[in-house]
Amino acid sequence: MSASAHLEHAAELVAQACRIVALTGAGFSRPSGIPDFRSPDGLWAKSDPSEVASLRSFRRNPDHFYAWLNGLLDPILTAQPNPAHLALAELEAAGKLNAIVTQNIDGLHQQAGSRRVFELHGHLRSATCPDCDRQVPTKPLLPNIRSGRAPRCNCGGTFKPDVVLFDEILPPGIFWLAHQAIEQCDLLIVAGTALEVAPVCDLPLFATRRGTKVIIVNFEPTYLDPMASVILRADVASAIPALARAALYEAVGS
Repeated sequence: MSASAHLEHAAELVAQACRIVALTGAGFSRPSGIPDFRSPDGLWAKSDPSEVASLRSFRRNPDHFYAWLNGLLDPILTAQPNPAHLALAELEAAGKLNAIVTQNIDGLHQQAGSRRVFELHGHLRSATCPDCDRQVPTKPLLPNIRSGRAPRCNCGGTFKPDVVLFDEILPPGIFWLAHQAIEQCDLLIVAGTALEVAPVCDLPLFATRRGTKVIIVNFEPTYLDPMASVILRADVASAIPALARAALYEAVGS
C-alpha cells in the first residue's frame, strides 16, 4: 500500500471517529526545535538519563541537574507550536479530538489552542520545594538557573521543576484521567513516540484490548505496530496536518 493510500485510510478512520485521543511524545515537538531523547542524535545519546534526569541525581547534586536543564531551557521556552500541534487543536475545535495525552513538558499543545491536555510527565510552568511543598512559578527562578545555581526555597530546600524525573511515579490523578480517556476513545492516534517509557507505553493497550483502532505516526517501529490499523512513517509536522485536512474535508463532504 502506498503512502497516499495509508494516509487516505487514516483520514477515513478519523472522519468516522467521534472520540479520538492523541498520545504524543518527544518526536511531536522535534519540528519545533526541541530535541528528542532516543533518536541517534537525541539527548540520551549525549547523556546518561540516570545521571542527569533522575530524582536520585537531583537530590545528590541539584546544581548538576540544573546545568543539564539549562541547556534545554532556551529550546523549550522559545519554541512555538508546529503544524502538528495546530492540526490537533483544529481537530479538537471541530469536535473530533476528545483529549491529548502527552509525555512532553513544553506546553506547546496548550499554546496551539488545545484545551484537554493530560501532561503525564509534568511541565516547566512551576517548581516545588520537596522540603516544604511550596510551589512557585518557574519564571522568577530563571536568573538563578541561567547563572548555574540551583534555585533555593526560603526554607533552605531546593526547588524542583514540576516535571517527572526518572525514579518518580507519574501523578496518579493525571494518569487515571489519561487512562480513562484512552479506554473510552474510539480511535487512538499515537504520534512522535517510540513507546519505550513505562508506564505510558502500556496505555495504548487499554484501547487495543477493546478493539479500538490505532493510527501510528512515527519514523521508527514500535511494539504496537502489529496492533495498529494504519502506520504512517512520516514527519508529524506534515502527516498530522495532512491527516486533519483530509479527515475534516471528508467529514464535511459526507
